[in-house]
Parts: sequence; C-alpha cells; structure tokens
Amino acid sequence: MAKTGKQRGWWAKYGDLPSSYRQYIGLESAAEEVQNFETLVVPGLLQTADYARAMTSEDAFEPSPEAVERRVAVRMQRQQLITSGKLRLVAVLDEAVLHRQIGGAAIMGDQLTALLEASKRWNVTLQVIPFREGAYASMLSSFHILNFADGPSVVYIEGLTGDLYAEGDDVARCTVVFNSLRAAAMSPSDSAMLIKEIRDARQRE
Repeated sequence: MAKTGKQRGWWAKYGDLPSSYRQYIGLESAAEEVQNFETLVVPGLLQTADYARAMTSEDAFEPSPEAVERRVAVRMQRQQLITSGKLRLVAVLDEAVLHRQIGGAAIMGDQLTALLEASKRWNVTLQVIPFREGAYASMLSSFHILNFADGPSVVYIEGLTGDLYAEGDDVARCTVVFNSLRAAAMSPSDSAMLIKEIRDARQRE
C-alpha cells in the first residue's frame, strides 16, 4: 500500500477524487486479480456509464454535473484493466443487484446486457446468489480482495464514515467467506441464464 501510494498514475489528473478512492485505484491498478462481492450494486468494473452516472448523481452531497462526469470518466477508465486483460475479476452478486432499477428501465436493461457481455470475457467470472438460497455468509457486507503477483493480498471494505483496508489474518478470513459465497452462488453459466431471464422479462414489461 505504501509503495502504491507513492505512484503517480493516470488518476492523478482527476485532482478532486477523495484520497481513499485514489489509493484504492492505485491498488487495483497494481493487482492481478480482484475478488468482489456486492449485495446491492453492480461492481464498478462492470458498470455502464449511464448506470454509474445514475448512482453518482444520487450522492447525498449533491456533486455538480461536472464532478459527476469526472467520476464517471474515472470509472470507465478503470474498466480498461478488464478490457485490456490486465486484471482478472471474480465477482459474486446478490440477485437483488439485478432487480434494483437504478437509472430507470432502459439504463438497467443496458446494464444487464453489459453484464452478459462481460461474463463472456476470459478474465471475468460472474456468479449470482439467487433469492432461493436464503441466508448466506456476509450477506450484509460487500468487500473486495485484491491479490498481487509480488505482495500480500489486501481486503478493502468501503464504509460511510471511512474505508477499511486489512491484511494478514483478515484476508484469510475474507477468502474463506468469499469461497463460501461462490459455493452458494449459481455457476457462471447458470448465472448468465438468470441475468438474461431478468433482462428479457424487463423488456416484455
């Protein structure tokens, strides 16, 4: 984290970004794999611009239109880690993520299509925990595990009053939880089928 914090990356040109966010982007850019569990929203690395814009616009601190567009631009540039094949992403989503209509029906429909397209990439594994699964581990807490080729892994948890980074035993515990989440989730192929079913049902409404 100290090494990454001293780097000046592409995100430096977005000077108004919170320091904690800049730090996360630096870590993400240096990672070889991110394991991400989300309970309510699409992972940032898989969001469409419109979806990201709709989310950012609802910030309680009411960012200006210019600030919203800068944050959307950052999110889109982060996604080049995926499209370039530099980063592997293993994402587990609660089914609620697929039903929460962020930005309206059209934007959500496009987002579901984008998830289907992303799931076809060799470096993206996408799994969904269906509602029928009931209770499961860590269902109240989203988190990221960032794995590096030449250093210890880091767990990142975003919070309302501050972000948490953890290493060592906490990484080991979160890895056990993440493996449990993957076991509770549908397979990648079945998850893609569910996403398609939800998207198609929306289009028929």
